[in-house]
Amino acid sequence: MARVNAASSLAFLLTCCVLLSVAAEAATVYDVAGFGARPGGRTDSSAAFADAWSAACRSPAPATVYVPRGEFLLGQAAFKGPCRSSRVTVQIDGTLVAPSGFTGRDAWIAFDRVEGLTVSGGTLDGRGAALWACKAAGHGDGCPSGATSVTVLNSRDVAVRGLRSVDSELYHVVIDGCEGVSVEDVRIVAPGSSPNTDGIHVQASSGVTVSRASIQTGDDCVSVGPGTANLRVEHVGCGPGHGISIGSLGKGGEEAGVENVTVSGAAFAGTENGLRIKTWGRAAVEGAYVRGVVFEHVTMRGGVRNPIVIDQNYCPNHACPHQQSSAVKISDVRYTDIRGSSASQVAVRFDCSATNPCSGIGLEDIRLTLDGGKPAEATCQHADGTASGYVEPPSCL
Repeated sequence: MARVNAASSLAFLLTCCVLLSVAAEAATVYDVAGFGARPGGRTDSSAAFADAWSAACRSPAPATVYVPRGEFLLGQAAFKGPCRSSRVTVQIDGTLVAPSGFTGRDAWIAFDRVEGLTVSGGTLDGRGAALWACKAAGHGDGCPSGATSVTVLNSRDVAVRGLRSVDSELYHVVIDGCEGVSVEDVRIVAPGSSPNTDGIHVQASSGVTVSRASIQTGDDCVSVGPGTANLRVEHVGCGPGHGISIGSLGKGGEEAGVENVTVSGAAFAGTENGLRIKTWGRAAVEGAYVRGVVFEHVTMRGGVRNPIVIDQNYCPNHACPHQQSSAVKISDVRYTDIRGSSASQVAVRFDCSATNPCSGIGLEDIRLTLDGGKPAEATCQHADGTASGYVEPPSCL
């Protein structure tokens, strides 16, 4: 009997220890409503959000900033670290709404220098229509500069999950200067005519994964900027939009390169481009490169105008009066299992630099036809590589 009681006591103690451990790890919740945020979308809740973030960031234990259901008007918000808590979660069950005619600069919502951040759920309404209308009217420099909806800066171990971003003035999600970021199950929506509304932009960051995203926008669905390494983009639906783009690169002076990028399982529908690498036609760039890129298991349908394109003479709005040969070196780019149709006769276009030709381009199992099933074409300038397996249109490498 004594043995049974001793065993029972030991089991009881172990159970208590487990429960205490779980309790210690449970996040302290800071509800923005408790700090004065009011739903309805009319009362500015910026101060309440700032106070809730400050409390969560100071917490010695894991902490959650909670946004309940309803619409909350939020002005320009900067949530800064480093935080005392090793794990801060922003759980959004409602909708955050930018001020009407918002004219903020850079970022509407920014997270800076936070380690162990999770942003989960909810909707961000950037109310970008007023800025788009100004640009469409041709006012140019007279229009507000606009803002990205959410920017994550200089942070590590970050997860963005289940977020819905609509009508951002400019880019929807920007990852800049970060390490170890996961963006998954997000939905991004803006009209196909909305300018500069890139869905997800990554730059100066490493170890980023974008997965299971649905992106409808007026610019690149996913864009990759200088200094990006070890990026994986998986199962992204894109359209309308300008496709998935590495670049543009080479516009400025000295510029970091892009390497080890994989795009797998993407589906394009009615986009301006599919898989694109673009660099400016400028020679005054040092150290810029693109290498180690894999595009695989991709489908094109519904009028994709340029399914596969490398453009090293990128120059929008005729901004290059003295066009030069691009100084960005592109190498080791592989295309495998790319299928579907093209809205233009040229489905594969490699327009590379005369002074820095593309090298190590690989084509395998490419099946692209003109819409309607007729044969498409491939064109090459200053590009070298190999083709294997079935390749249609026939390789020009």
